[in-house]
Amino acid sequence: MKGTLIQPVILAGGSGTRLWPASRQNHPKQLLAFAGPYSLLQETALRARDFAAVPTMPNPVVLTNEEYRFVVADQLREIGVTQPLIVLEPVGRNTAPALTVAALLLADGATDPVLLVMASDHLIKDVPAFHAAVAEGAGQAEAGMLVTFGITPDRPETGYGYIRTGGPAPGAATARLLAGFTEKPDAVTAEHYLASGDYLWNSGIFMVKRSVWMTSLERHRPEIGAACRAAVANKKTDGLFVLLDRDAFAACPSDSIDCAVMERVRPSFDPESADEAPDIPEAVVVPLDAGWSDVGGWAAIWSVSAKDEAGNVVRGDVILEDTRGTLVHADSRLVTVLGAENLVVVETADAVLVAAKDKAHDLKRLVAHVQEKNQDLTIEHRRVHRPWGRFDSIDSGERFQVKRIVVSPGASLSLQLHRHRAEHWVVVHGIAEVTCGDRVFRLGEDESTYVPLGTPHRLANPGTEPLEIIEVQSGDYLGEDDIVRLEDSYGRLEP
Repeated sequence: MKGTLIQPVILAGGSGTRLWPASRQNHPKQLLAFAGPYSLLQETALRARDFAAVPTMPNPVVLTNEEYRFVVADQLREIGVTQPLIVLEPVGRNTAPALTVAALLLADGATDPVLLVMASDHLIKDVPAFHAAVAEGAGQAEAGMLVTFGITPDRPETGYGYIRTGGPAPGAATARLLAGFTEKPDAVTAEHYLASGDYLWNSGIFMVKRSVWMTSLERHRPEIGAACRAAVANKKTDGLFVLLDRDAFAACPSDSIDCAVMERVRPSFDPESADEAPDIPEAVVVPLDAGWSDVGGWAAIWSVSAKDEAGNVVRGDVILEDTRGTLVHADSRLVTVLGAENLVVVETADAVLVAAKDKAHDLKRLVAHVQEKNQDLTIEHRRVHRPWGRFDSIDSGERFQVKRIVVSPGASLSLQLHRHRAEHWVVVHGIAEVTCGDRVFRLGEDESTYVPLGTPHRLANPGTEPLEIIEVQSGDYLGEDDIVRLEDSYGRLEP
């Protein structure tokens, strides 16, 4: 592997409903912590930067969307990743265009790194085992192979796609020739796959040299390459962020890495099969037995988490009594459970889920009903992250709303005005620099001010500690879209 250089590529643009109410459209599961202090995105970045056996680029390429960009940057900064390349996809186009964009942005001519492509919402418990598998994959990728990782199955799972393996890969310790992909099987077929020992779960983790990916893509899906080149050629750069051209990327076909390339390569020759003609292998699969989970639902969270003696998994402020086999996730208050078995209980500031653990996979239908009743509960949390900090909607009623606003040190909100509401601000911690009309002044703790309807204003934190204020809004409309930005440090002005 001499000369091999790994470049992590993290795919962080997806959203889903299977972990509602903790996961929301604008704050999905990759931004949440389930098994420790770090979010799934942070854990992905951490385990991809400290390979002892293979040199690794210190900063990942992260592909996400515009809605997540600031919280992604903040979470990476919290773990010491200060110079990532964050690529903003204007629309979702699946994993093959995402990898192609990353490969094009890394085409500096000086190096040809091995791209380690990972979803940001997977959980891997045995990081040393993951590193060992990646080291094996890096050697194969450096030799020109397309590499995928297959999870060693421990049950006849019908919810995953499978990879069929061939004979040993040339010069490999554990890697196998890739013989093909199969879709999600029925229960009988899954039993056969498990018994045969020739099938692995499809993890969605890949390794490939940048040049090899582009050559393979041009052979099998040149139209994806053309659209991505146009999107990159007309990109805009804003600090850590690369904004792809919207029209060009929207015109790109949507396809996965598997379907666009991996399933189209020649099936690798299996020396044990007399029915196959010898061919030059193009792809290999590295078995991965590292406590992997795609965290596909609350039952999966329960299955991979540390449990107490009664089989319970708890996070947050929780008290259990005579309870077994239950997951309780408390976000904002004390949750108590008495005399229950095999439940999922998830509490957030604005919604609570109680479900039988074996029914949690049907959550999508329930969330559809929630969306009909109150769409906001599937889109945003009560606590909302912004590039300057966050706010929490504490209370609301007819013609009023109360928010707790926290502004990070050195940050400021946009210079803005509202057409339908006035605001009262009370400083409870820190120092506020206030622009209100033509006046600029400072407020300390226990001081307050009033912002009349239609008045240009800005709130800034000139201090070294977080600024916390209580904001009381009053007016005939209190929606977040009643903001007219006049100046903004974060590129959020209307064109």
